[in-house]
Amino acid sequence: MTHETRLSGLIDGHNDLPWAARNLAGYSVEGLDDPEQPSRFQTDLPRLGEGGVLGQFWSVYADDLPEVDAAQYTLEQIDFVYRLVRRHPDRLALARTAADVERAARDGRIASLLGAEGGHSIAGSLAMLRTFARLGVRYMTLTHNNNTPWADSATDTPQHDGLSAFGEDVVREMNALGMLVDLSHVAESTMRHALRITDSPVIFSHSSCRAVTEHPRNVPDAVLRELEGNGGVLMVSFVPVFVSQDYADWWDAGREGAAPPVGIDDVVRHFRHARDVAGIDHVGVGSDFDGFDHFPDGLSDVTGFARLREALRNDGWSDADLDKVWSGNILRVLRATDERFAAQAHSQEERVGGTV
Repeated sequence: MTHETRLSGLIDGHNDLPWAARNLAGYSVEGLDDPEQPSRFQTDLPRLGEGGVLGQFWSVYADDLPEVDAAQYTLEQIDFVYRLVRRHPDRLALARTAADVERAARDGRIASLLGAEGGHSIAGSLAMLRTFARLGVRYMTLTHNNNTPWADSATDTPQHDGLSAFGEDVVREMNALGMLVDLSHVAESTMRHALRITDSPVIFSHSSCRAVTEHPRNVPDAVLRELEGNGGVLMVSFVPVFVSQDYADWWDAGREGAAPPVGIDDVVRHFRHARDVAGIDHVGVGSDFDGFDHFPDGLSDVTGFARLREALRNDGWSDADLDKVWSGNILRVLRATDERFAAQAHSQEERVGGTV
């Protein structure tokens, strides 16, 4: 496949199956491949196939734990993904680069990429960041729900006015490693600060549009407009509190009574707004499946991707534009940083090889 090849399958920016498997199944990789018996999760192999998924960023995530504990939990989840791929070599392929994704698609396997959710997982250590990169972690979300000692979160009291000096070092080191800077979860000040200093495209692996739903986890229009110059991608999330104002208001008011209905049309509004503000080349999909208990009607699990594509087609989106959103835009971002990522991996292999 050449760089000009257009893939119509989906690359999803964020799925929390490793975290759900830790909580519900002790990190077991069994029971995820039976077409007659869906797993307890929102994600399994038959349903990924039904949803048209050709690539998945698996979130390797630790709760907002003390930093050293978070580092351990993240390493355990990286191990889960490695074991999952090894358990299903005919269905899954570990992927680090755009070429790896294309190769997996050619072989009929789902490309499995890694994304670390929350900068607390590096425990304040650039060495840990470099270690994650060597293990194949392709993006890192700078914060989770709490601030790190070097970056402000969207859902915590500001401490750094964006990034500290060390936070700037983290972004620059990620650029040098070819790791994507993920700005989901971070404060608007952190978004703007990171965009000022990064020399590579950023992503929002699972966020939606603040102009449609007023929630701090969503991205304001002023930041969306910066993606054209940066080359980055907003990967729209399906989480009801992000995509429906009625649901967000109900949630904030204490969740009394029945939850307001949320459907595919609510999600479509965010895709439409992101396209209109950021441009069609800067929109992707970042579901957050297995990271939240409830999802919009029609999007209750990974089979819903196919229904979402049909809803967008009915909204007037062309197949060429949908192919960009489904995989083309994030593949472009990967390619823009692949050379650096491959170089650091090759350098590590040479150093290890020289000591054996």
